[in-house]
This record gives sequence, C-alpha cells and structure tokens, in this order.
Amino acid sequence: MTDLTIPADAGTDRIKTLVQDHLEIGDTVEVRDAERTEDHGTDVVGEVTGFEPGYLEIDGRSLDEGSVRYDEIHTVGKIEG
Repeated sequence: MTDLTIPADAGTDRIKTLVQDHLEIGDTVEVRDAERTEDHGTDVVGEVTGFEPGYLEIDGRSLDEGSVRYDEIHTVGKIEG
C-alpha cells in the first residue's frame, strides 16, 4: 500500500490537490482520520469514484453515506492488488 499523509497545516484546497495528485478514479483506497490513525483503525475502505468540491467520493456514496471530507483525511493509501 502506498500512503499519503496530509500535512497538519494543509487547508481543504491543498488537501484536495494532494489527494488528486496521489490517487486516480478507480483506485481502491483506505482512508484514516487522525484519531483512527493513532489507534491503527480504518475509517473507510473503497473505490475512489469522484473528487467532489468538499469531499472524496468513495463507492459512489454521498458524504452522508460514507464518503470522506478532505479536511478529515489524515492518511490515505492506495491498496495494491
């Protein structure tokens, strides 16, 4: 798995740019926020289906259904395989 850790001082626009540079539509990813990263938990695993204005769309779901806001991403990793 190839991880991208978001700098603590990055704003939403910068985070979106970093994520878009690291991922492509169709990549299978694991997304963790800061709290879950500390306890090695996983927040969301799924396929990237969109780079929306305020969030990373996972499995075609809306933000309320399980996609992740950019400002809540601490680490995102591509799952190879």
